[in-house]
Amino acid sequence: MITVLIADDQPLQRLGFRMLLDGTPETEVLGEAENGTEAVRQAERLRPDVVLMDVRMPGMDGIEATRRITAAGDRTRVLILTTFDLDEYVYAGLRAGASGFLLKDARPEELIPGIRAVATGDAVVAPRLTRRLMHAYTEQPATAAGAPGPRGDDARLAALSEREREVLVAIGQGRTNAEIAGQFTLTESTVKKHVGRVLAKIGARDRIQAVIVAYDTGLVHPGGG
Repeated sequence: MITVLIADDQPLQRLGFRMLLDGTPETEVLGEAENGTEAVRQAERLRPDVVLMDVRMPGMDGIEATRRITAAGDRTRVLILTTFDLDEYVYAGLRAGASGFLLKDARPEELIPGIRAVATGDAVVAPRLTRRLMHAYTEQPATAAGAPGPRGDDARLAALSEREREVLVAIGQGRTNAEIAGQFTLTESTVKKHVGRVLAKIGARDRIQAVIVAYDTGLVHPGGG
């Protein structure tokens, strides 16, 4: 059973999510929050598997709430849901530690698998945002500190084997496990083990955080790899 906390300042929106999740056998709604402060408080008290987090809420917004929830180090993961498909929100939310980003108009067949993926340690981003996310993110380091170059001596990469570094590059390029398996002539189960080891060694919560590390360290670059 996947436990969920719904954080949204719109009562009807919360009701819609609750009705959907209550009608899904594998999910259980533990509570609701109408602002970021309440979301942080309830996440600490209820410790849900997943928080469905709105971005724009009065007082503390969803980005800051996400940052505080993930910084607590509990098992709770955050899936951001918003009507605003703007790059700045995707970038800020994922940098704050969110494990996924979907639009509120996501169909149930997208939302439920998204919750499941986040709860099991994977990551999810709305398909039409994925490529824009990469460009939105990769503009940030270049603006802040000049064009980044390869930093193969980064401490996060030191423990990786040659194969694991290749897998991290593939993750950074947005490749699925099946695509990575085809690229390196491996089975998907072997790729899954490599991915798990990569995440553990670089201290990434999920694939999205691994993408950020791949760009931070210069292993992957905008528009290429």
